[in-house]
Amino acid sequence: MEKLRKMNRKRINRIISLSEELRWKIGDDFHDNLTESIYADASKIVEDSVTYTNKKSRFRLDVNIDKIVTSKIWGFPIMLFILGVVLWLTIIGANYPSGLLSELLLDITHPILKNFGESVGLPWWLNGFLFDGVYLAVAWVIAVMLPPMAIFFPLFTLLEDFGYLPRVAFNMDTMFKKSGAHGKQALTMTMGFGCNAAGVIATRIIDSPRERLIAIITNNFSLCNGRWPTQILLATIFIGAVVPESYSSFVSLSAVIGIAVLGIFFMFFFSWALSKTMLKGEVSTFNLELPPYRRPVFWKTIYTSLIDRTLIVLWRAIVFAAPAGAVIWLISNIDVGNESIASWIIHALDGFGFLLGLNGVILLAYIVAIPANEIVIPTILMLTIMVTGISGGEGAGVMFELDSFNAMGDILKEGGWTLLTAVNVMLFSLLHNPCSTTIYTIYKETRSVKWTVVASVLPVIVGLIVTFLVAQIWRILL
Repeated sequence: MEKLRKMNRKRINRIISLSEELRWKIGDDFHDNLTESIYADASKIVEDSVTYTNKKSRFRLDVNIDKIVTSKIWGFPIMLFILGVVLWLTIIGANYPSGLLSELLLDITHPILKNFGESVGLPWWLNGFLFDGVYLAVAWVIAVMLPPMAIFFPLFTLLEDFGYLPRVAFNMDTMFKKSGAHGKQALTMTMGFGCNAAGVIATRIIDSPRERLIAIITNNFSLCNGRWPTQILLATIFIGAVVPESYSSFVSLSAVIGIAVLGIFFMFFFSWALSKTMLKGEVSTFNLELPPYRRPVFWKTIYTSLIDRTLIVLWRAIVFAAPAGAVIWLISNIDVGNESIASWIIHALDGFGFLLGLNGVILLAYIVAIPANEIVIPTILMLTIMVTGISGGEGAGVMFELDSFNAMGDILKEGGWTLLTAVNVMLFSLLHNPCSTTIYTIYKETRSVKWTVVASVLPVIVGLIVTFLVAQIWRILL
């Protein structure tokens, strides 16, 4: 019996050794070529055995649509156009509900809560801590984050149900394969444009642990909805202002799209870099059978996207935004010597910020706004007013945002902002650590402190290097 076991073990080892040898001989494309030949044989069998009595019956609308949307000539332009329309509808469509929520939560509810606190005898510091700090941070996240997600996720889900998103993955499969990643990362990348936390969760569709990890680590290079307002604001105020007014809108929009495309470039680059270093391995074969186009179940899709994606992600953002608001209020209202803690930190960071083309206010704002990207601009405005003493603020540590782009621009320029500052803030907005919601989601998905740290620190290092180089080159040339 023992002799038989040894013989079987030798045979198994011989088979494994032979399979490994053949695996490298046949090459990486064997599985693809085999699958392609099976489909070609099947098509030939159908052609030889099926008789069409009516030639018109050969025409299939979905096949002809696929010839266009997956073609090498039209595939990418159509894909970028559809994504542009979705983003445009998200940005434009979110303005009105965001304004309503802002008015309800900030202009109406906030004064009521403040008056209530005073009427029940709350000390000034507790009243300010709760309502100027915690409540306003949460209110800003809801007002700025909810409307874009409530528009983007349903639109994205409708495209998914319609059957278009598998065509996106098909178009980008070759590019991701060359970068050492998986073709399905195209879907998680697109989801990241709505919310990076949702994009990280969406990586579950990737079966390979190695390639899924690459998708998780690089998803932060997708410009999420929390960073779009910062990009649009700065592009409009500073970049659009350097050209004649008739071209300002086009130039501003081009700058924002350019930042988004730059993020995609970094995603491809670091997917390739990771696949060659820390996450070496073979690229999984991605055989995708394109599903038929189908009419989405509209209301079911809307309900599912709102419950499973929008509200869950929003709740996580609220959980982390509340303590951020508390920190902002505390550092702005607790004095050490003759200055607040915030002022001390800002002065300490100013020198380092100058090397990056930024300043201490911006760096501090990004530190305290780690829980949610949506509160970066309000925090910058509040800290700028506190440091410069510009009239019109609502008090130290009170987070707010002005209705007019011109009014915001005046405050930022008073705080020493230049075109270089705006450009580097746009770059740093793209290339900085994920928000705390995304960091938490990365840990939940990877169950690894190591990979959570890598995914969090890598964009910051890239952002520091890029902004430093841009600042130095800018100052040499201009």
